[in-house]
Amino acid sequence: PGNIWYNADEHIWVDGVENKVKIGKLAGNRKLEFGVKNILEAYLQEKNLELAPDATRKIKVEIIYLDVLSTKKNISVIHSNEEEVVIRLKGILKEEGKKDKEVIVEESSSEVSMSTLIIDEGGGFNQTSLSNALKKGCGKLITKLLEDK
Repeated sequence: PGNIWYNADEHIWVDGVENKVKIGKLAGNRKLEFGVKNILEAYLQEKNLELAPDATRKIKVEIIYLDVLSTKKNISVIHSNEEEVVIRLKGILKEEGKKDKEVIVEESSSEVSMSTLIIDEGGGFNQTSLSNALKKGCGKLITKLLEDK
């Protein structure tokens, strides 16, 4: 902060990501927290913000919901299956230790599969759909937290 090149408006820090998902395969998963933090930091850097632990603006994120919603249709031997990964994130932006803004966003990513045989693995996370939902959710969260800033 004593540096003449330091601009506080361009510095921010992700103060932590907490997985508050209570049920499912990823409930309490620390790797998910780490992955979401990395995605958030990448989005912040894309917005030309510098990550600095001593920044006056800090973001705290909670993963409050993550699940797979399945829709299945069967007509004779033709089977259609749509799995949608849904994620809900809560973000809190703090300015100099005081809560400045709080938002909740929800995003999803789906995959449709069709087959002529009925084969069901049931309720699993597709890695691509999960990754897409996380990226979309993190991008939307950063945009909403930092708009009008």
